[in-house]
Amino acid sequence: MGSISVEPNRKEAVVIGAGFSGIYALHKLKEAGFDVHLYEAGSGVGGIWHWNCYPGARVDTPVPTYQLTSDETWTGWNWSQRFPDYSELRTYFQHLVKVWDLGSLITFNTRVEAMRWDEQSHQWTLQLRHTNTTPSSSEQQDEEVVARDVVVCTGFGSKPYIPPFPGLSKFQGELHHTGLWPQTGLDMTGKRVAVIGTGASGVQLIQEAAKQAAHLTVFQRTPNTALPMRNDQYDEAMNEAWKKTFDDTKQTILRTYAGFDYEFDPGSALQVAPEVKADFYRNLLKSGGLHFWLGTYSDVLFSEEANAEAYEFWRQTVLPRIHDPRNQEILAPKVATHPFGTKRISLEKQYFEVFNQDNVDLVSLVDNPIVEVTETGIRTADGGFHELDIICAATGFDSVTGGITSIDIRGTDPKESIKDKWSNGTSTLFGIMVNDFPNLFLMYGPQAPTAFATGPSSAECQGDWIAACLSYLRDHHLTRIEPTKAAEQDWRDHTLDMGEKGLFTKAKSWYYGDNIPGKPREALNYMAGLPTYRKKIWDSATNDYEGFNLAA
Repeated sequence: MGSISVEPNRKEAVVIGAGFSGIYALHKLKEAGFDVHLYEAGSGVGGIWHWNCYPGARVDTPVPTYQLTSDETWTGWNWSQRFPDYSELRTYFQHLVKVWDLGSLITFNTRVEAMRWDEQSHQWTLQLRHTNTTPSSSEQQDEEVVARDVVVCTGFGSKPYIPPFPGLSKFQGELHHTGLWPQTGLDMTGKRVAVIGTGASGVQLIQEAAKQAAHLTVFQRTPNTALPMRNDQYDEAMNEAWKKTFDDTKQTILRTYAGFDYEFDPGSALQVAPEVKADFYRNLLKSGGLHFWLGTYSDVLFSEEANAEAYEFWRQTVLPRIHDPRNQEILAPKVATHPFGTKRISLEKQYFEVFNQDNVDLVSLVDNPIVEVTETGIRTADGGFHELDIICAATGFDSVTGGITSIDIRGTDPKESIKDKWSNGTSTLFGIMVNDFPNLFLMYGPQAPTAFATGPSSAECQGDWIAACLSYLRDHHLTRIEPTKAAEQDWRDHTLDMGEKGLFTKAKSWYYGDNIPGKPREALNYMAGLPTYRKKIWDSATNDYEGFNLAA
């Protein structure tokens, strides 16, 4: 890897990644008095909101729930819209860094490429690659850092994935993944553009690309049961209103399944009158956001009958918005391709109307797959050819585990990386630590609530626990913590069991690793909800970290 510093930089703790989890962990460890430093591969804070800067990129969790809850972070902060876009969220992250005085503790443009555990000294050695150095200073590109504890906050969507379409490398136009969008932007005006994929980023990008491109071709892999966003603007009065009630909101966030300020209705969709159900569903859709998904009747994600009714209600609201009967069946098929809500729900603003435009074509890859990418475009199975200037891959990520396994992490057995360990199935304790990898902490990763919780709520939940754990070790003169094999296996079994409940296994999704060839099919997220998860991790802590081996 080039030259390495003779004297490694030494820290008590290192944090990897500057999203919600990383920034919160850095703050908590600094507050607890640790000598801590954060390394970020990008050029700025924000995590996903640094990398995802494509047109239309915005969060689908409304404020004020999509923010951290420490008083100093919100009392002097105002939002401009209900669902902030990436640029406003970047500004919010800069606000966090300023409020908590974290700037001197962050190094940007630095990727952690490898980590090695030393059993003798109970510490990690990290190999860093600085990506902003000039060719004339190549001897400064690599660095070693030594730390007792490492907190990995790479997030669930930090390793972009593009399927190996035949001939893709031949394409002579521009090719961009939504998760690696040019920081300087991309002008699509007057261009022939393709968007492959209609997940969350695809839906957002398609709505904007259709306004700019001379012609847009959308290649849909799976229909998206997108819900209306209703992105209200926040003026001074709106900001004053949410601040007056935010102390109550914080308590609600702690009680709800996913960290929202609303919850599933305890009633059954199968036990209410049709007219009552219809009014309930109409009101959920009018609310905007994810209410129709996460504020619905409690049995919609468990009963196929209740689920089918909810899907049909959604479908009937969408069909009148799509003029072409062919496109109606592709975008909102009569028979659902998977149970409603078992794949990631997206939010939309006039998404379905886009396909009424003369400059937009829709291709169903189920019926008409891509057979070849050439120098000038995409050829499909029906013999059609789409000439293109730009291909936008909204094709997702090696989610949840990919950001972690992309680092060559080796623990007590130098011959086995964490990627090797997880090659046949993921195993952790609480989604926070891994047997054979002492003093390594994970946030917003596998077997934790992660994709089934808001980012800020998850960060606070896990960040508080990790800071308390490291403080406990320090106060008790302990230098090593590692989960037992038995506790790790029990947590894996419990996580998989929770994943089998409900209808989620009936869909092929990144929740189960289905989008990555060769990846084991398993529940990658803990699906029992934040309150249950929070109780389990703190029960362990209050019982002297039951399930862990601690050593001096």
